[in-house]
Order: sequence, then C-alpha cells, then structure tokens
Amino acid sequence: MFGNKTAVATLIACAVAATASLPTYAATTFKLSHNQDRTHPVHKSMQFMADEVKKLTDGEVKIRIYPNGQLGTQRESMELMQNGALDMVKSNASEMESFEPAYGAFNIPYIFRDRDHYYRAMEGEVGQKILSTSYDKGFIGLTYYDGGSRSFYANKEINSPADLAGLKIRVQPSPTAVNMIKLMGGSPTPLAYGELYTALQQGVVDGAENNPTALTNSRHGEVAKVYSLDEHTMIPDVLLISSKAWDKLTKEEQEAVKKAADDSMAYHKVLWKEMTDAAVEKAKESMNVKVVQVEKQPFIDAVKPMHDEALKNPAIAEYVKGIDALAK
Repeated sequence: MFGNKTAVATLIACAVAATASLPTYAATTFKLSHNQDRTHPVHKSMQFMADEVKKLTDGEVKIRIYPNGQLGTQRESMELMQNGALDMVKSNASEMESFEPAYGAFNIPYIFRDRDHYYRAMEGEVGQKILSTSYDKGFIGLTYYDGGSRSFYANKEINSPADLAGLKIRVQPSPTAVNMIKLMGGSPTPLAYGELYTALQQGVVDGAENNPTALTNSRHGEVAKVYSLDEHTMIPDVLLISSKAWDKLTKEEQEAVKKAADDSMAYHKVLWKEMTDAAVEKAKESMNVKVVQVEKQPFIDAVKPMHDEALKNPAIAEYVKGIDALAK
C-alpha cells in the first residue's frame, strides 16, 4: 500500500515538473497614454486601432488605453516611453520637435497648401520616413492623426499680421511656434493648455491659436469671440511606440500593428472632419463666435524666412523639399 502511494506521488511530481517545463504564451499587453477624453476622435481612432491589433494577432497583442493624462502629461509620457517605462504615447509634432528634430518639418507655417497636400505627405514616403527616424532615441512613430488646421482666436479680428502687433498670443512650447508669432508681429507666450481658458478670461494673454474644436471642447469660445481663419499650420498628432516594446514583437506582429495603425488614420480622417464641422457650427450658433475668412498671403509672406531657413537646416531640409514637391 505504502509502495503504491509512493508511486502515485512520484507520478504526480513528474507530471507537475513536466507541465512547469512547458513554454507559456501570455499575451503581450501594451499601455498607451494620451491626454484627450474618451469622446475625442483621437481616442476613438486609437481604440479602433487597438481592436484591430487584437483581431489581427488573434489576441496575442493587446493595447490598453489610458486617456485624460492618467499616466502623466504628454511630455512626461514621452519621457517615460523614451526610457522604456511606457509602451505607447500619442503626442504631436510640435512637442515631438524637441525629441526628434525631423518632426520640425511639419511645424513650419504654410508648409501644407491644403488638407489634400497634408495627407499626401503623411501617407507618402516623406511622412513614413520621419516616423522611422527616431529608433535610436528610444521610440518610433506608427501613424499620424489629423489635428486640423490652426488659426488665431481673440476678441478682435486678425485679418493680417499687422493686427497681431502688441498682442500676447499663447503658443505651444515649440521653438517654431514662438518664431512664427514673432515674425507675424505678435508676442509669443508659451503656456500650458490647461491654463489657457483662465489666461484668456483674465487677460494674461490676448489670444491663442488652435483648431476650431478648442472653441467648443475647451470652451475657449466663451472668452474669445472671433476666430480668424488664417490656417497657418496643420500639425499632426503622432502615435508612437517605444523601441523596447517594438522589439518585443515578432515580424508578423509588427506588420499587424503597423497595418492597424494605418487603418486607424483613415478611420480618424472621417471622424475628424465631422467633429471639426460640428465645432464650427456650434461655436457660431451657440457661442456667438464670429468666424472670419482672411487673406492668407500676407501671413505667408511674413513667415517666408522660416521656410527659407528650413531649406538650409540639415535636420529637416530633405523632408521640407519632399513636402514641397507634393504640393502640386
């Protein structure tokens, strides 16, 4: 009897040992941080991407999205990702300029003639090449999301650069944005976006520049009643993944993630236009914001030195020439 028990125990021990030696295949889960809420087209587009990744990899790769800056500000998240402590981040080309100079090409005022030109650049060789430039810096880009065209808003019409004289204009913490406002004759004032409503309300700044959704989603249309449609920049949002996370994936999984990201850009294109159109109507009808069409050429002329300088900058000249070539 004792011998039988010993034999059974031995068999169980062997089975456990054999099971423990079998390889285990746990799904890879990446954390993705961004600073928008769940209703924003960027969040919806990234959720579309995450669902596609899960489907294309049969559940072997999953992406968990953390909106509303839960994992830190956009810049903090970028630094965490660069160090390999965070897997994925949504940023924008303005902020990306300080992490990878190639993204500075997108920040040049009037580099894009219109939305079609913008998408030719994003989807074409030049846009895709910029996404891949930063591997050695700890991350690569996966795709772009339309952030719309940025225009000025204040409590007066800005029909020409002369109207910016003496005005303090809030800008993102980007050297290119600061230089643009200086050339146009305004006084650039870098300021955190979350502080802008109060700054406009209290006169700390006289105006700002952003796409029309800032008027409605952030309620800036309550404290700035004129939106002057000069459309000086079209700065994309960028979806990024750390080099460390990218290298965890098999070649097939990398292809699946890239395909899902590109598909989400096309999905986002439709969502963004719908949201922008709705924001303009809401700003006009519900918030009494005056939307002004302006003659762009004086603004283009004012910032021409930036374009000329970019063509001499070895970090971005190649990309600027590539974008220019796609204008026609």
